[in-house]
Amino acid sequence: MNLSDKRIVVTGGAGFLGKHVLSQLQAQQCQHVFVPRSRDFDLRKENDIVLMLHTYAPDIIIHLAAVVGGIGANQKNPGKFFYDNLIMGTQLIEQARLFGVKKFVAIGTICSYPKFAPVPFLEEDLWNGYPEETNAPYGLAKKMMLVQSQAYREQYGFNSIFLLPVNLYGPHDNFDLESSHVIPAIIRKCLEAKAAKQDEIVLWGTGNVTREFIYVQDAARAIVLATEKYDSSDPVNIGSGEEMTIAELASTIQKLCGYEGRIVWDASKPDGQPRRKLATDKARDAFGFTATTPLLAGLQQTIDWYRQHRRDDEVKAP
Repeated sequence: MNLSDKRIVVTGGAGFLGKHVLSQLQAQQCQHVFVPRSRDFDLRKENDIVLMLHTYAPDIIIHLAAVVGGIGANQKNPGKFFYDNLIMGTQLIEQARLFGVKKFVAIGTICSYPKFAPVPFLEEDLWNGYPEETNAPYGLAKKMMLVQSQAYREQYGFNSIFLLPVNLYGPHDNFDLESSHVIPAIIRKCLEAKAAKQDEIVLWGTGNVTREFIYVQDAARAIVLATEKYDSSDPVNIGSGEEMTIAELASTIQKLCGYEGRIVWDASKPDGQPRRKLATDKARDAFGFTATTPLLAGLQQTIDWYRQHRRDDEVKAP
């Protein structure tokens, strides 16, 4: 599919991942890219979705919009995370089908995998157990787009795909400690503790669980490649294939930030899923994607971006 002449709607296009997807689409010379804003179109409301479709008349929808957050935010908002994500995805796909959208790109989440999925996670293992409890409502809501995608392709011939990005990080991430994910949270804590000359920072959990991360620009490139080249409703992992403990991650970020204090682990807080590492062969074989940004380089770029863009009310490190 040649994207340059297509009318493309990117929901969530003003968000963290969305900004980078828009950049990738611009690099593909796409001339007709639209970003519906929530103040104009509430994607939880059917009438707003219909209005959005008639306003932009898209050939393609890339659905990035989501209500997301770290473990703490998921614990505080399980009902909201479930309902908002479920209703957005379900109604968007249905109305896109009725409108005649040529391709729907659904972005799922690694949180959909079973808590104890064998490592590395294979797409075929998605249904072999219940997700980790702290983010199960979010993970299950997003996974329903996979069910809908496959059912609609079978019954209606509706062209939709389902991608599963692993934990994202990079410039424009959310650094609010109430809702951020692990990398921006550690970066902010290290820089603020360094500026305030604090002897220690406290991080959630034991530090022993593992995670895999992908630089946001790599993930955006994968999404655009799949939009262009992939046409199956079978799910596809989007990741780097590299696994590390949270303790190793924290130590790496601490060094990059130049913070010399101690890291204290609060084991009364949840760790989340014990391990995360994806099998990434399918993305390579299906549409030629391989992550290229090394973690150290991506972390440094993220730290540099945050130093330059912090709000005035946040503590400034030297």
